[in-house]
Amino acid sequence: MTRRLPPAEATELRTGARHALTPVYRTADLVVLGLGVMIGAGIFSIAGRMAATTAGPGVILSFMIAGIACLLACLCYAELSSTMPTSGSAYTFAYVIFGEIWAWVIGWALILELQLAAAVVTRAWAQITVGAIGDFGVRVPRPEIVENILVLVILVLLTGVVAAGARIGLRALWVMVTAKLLAIGAVIVVGAAYVDVANFGDFHAEPQPVATPTATVLDLFVGQGQTFGWAGVFAAAPVIAFAYVGFDIVATAAEETVNPRTVVPKGMIRSLVVATVIYIAVAVVMVGMVPYTSISVQAPLSSAFQAVGAGWMVHVINAGAVLGLTTVILVLLVGQTRVLFSMARDGLIPRGLATISRRYHTPSRVTWVIGLVAILLAEFVPVLTMQELVVMGTLFAFMFVAAGVIVMRRRMPGLERGFRVPFSPLLPILSLAATFWLMVNLRLITWAWFTLWMVFGVLVYLAYGRRRSLLADPGRAAVATPGRGRHRR
Repeated sequence: MTRRLPPAEATELRTGARHALTPVYRTADLVVLGLGVMIGAGIFSIAGRMAATTAGPGVILSFMIAGIACLLACLCYAELSSTMPTSGSAYTFAYVIFGEIWAWVIGWALILELQLAAAVVTRAWAQITVGAIGDFGVRVPRPEIVENILVLVILVLLTGVVAAGARIGLRALWVMVTAKLLAIGAVIVVGAAYVDVANFGDFHAEPQPVATPTATVLDLFVGQGQTFGWAGVFAAAPVIAFAYVGFDIVATAAEETVNPRTVVPKGMIRSLVVATVIYIAVAVVMVGMVPYTSISVQAPLSSAFQAVGAGWMVHVINAGAVLGLTTVILVLLVGQTRVLFSMARDGLIPRGLATISRRYHTPSRVTWVIGLVAILLAEFVPVLTMQELVVMGTLFAFMFVAAGVIVMRRRMPGLERGFRVPFSPLLPILSLAATFWLMVNLRLITWAWFTLWMVFGVLVYLAYGRRRSLLADPGRAAVATPGRGRHRR
């Protein structure tokens, strides 16, 4: 409960041959990394879906509110990343600030977030790819079987890219993100020509009772809310905030970044700001093209272009969606690899997973393990029903990071910081409040499953990690040094 990783050991360079990661990322690369995971297929659907069912034209305000909430969390991540530039991200932050048991809890939540997210996005990618093929007039026989084959192919391919090295993955990411942004740019430019300002109204729609009630934690205290009106604007914000989730993965690339104390905060904040501007621009086009009462929930943007006589844009949207989800899968695999690599390096999970490939200079062993688990989940588990668990794991880490800024300022004021959250502790407290508000808007069943996952994780820690941790036995930690072929601790 009390042993904490010394800050000097969290920030020192790991020079052991088996445990060294090669710096490859610069500021622009980290922006691309963030955009790769934050901008997926949801950009073509979430604005229209929320406008049609929850917020009306006020969905544009919902995007702004969600962006501000995520920016608060991003600022907290930026300070801790600039202080402890390590691949462990929130896991290592908690190890230094709160202690080992809390680090394990955060790491276990990140495993849930990233591993499940990779499976969810892969299954969605397969469905969208099959649909895009059908939109070209090609009949797909046995689409379920085709989807399963596509899941296997894309995960094997992208896992291989991640295992082959950060430079190869970065080149592939640059190409795909550029193509994706061109598709989104075409949507914004072409769609803007069909915008009718009358469709915006006064950004306010008449409030209505909730059509399909959901049992959230918030409902236990305030009862079922309303859709549309100001209630709808604020109710849509938590759903939209989920689209921004992913900027935290940029922090996992800190050990592979040149001059990380200043570059990681810049890359993280800039990627979130760019993603927010893009999302708002798409929302403006979506709401402006057709009245919100006429938006199709199933394919909002595609149906809007068809309604204004630009049906050819459906193929551009499909291409952008397929590319968008491809980059999301790639970055999720990178993030999960780096978190598990850090946990293995600390001994909390088998240390063999922290082995660095001599040929590719990447933790290839843990990469293939992650890829295999993602394949099994995507192929045999109904992962599309578990999307909220991904969000729950993310928000749980957000809360610890915001609290970590406050605690670290008090306990370790002398640590070098490449970035400082302005107006601390006010902004970290606001981040805590905003994150908690997002969490209570999740369903009760999500809280129940998350609690079971965390209880299971604590049992795993007590049975394995507590005794195997390098901090549990200073003698073992001393043996595991670079000079003896291991890693420094």
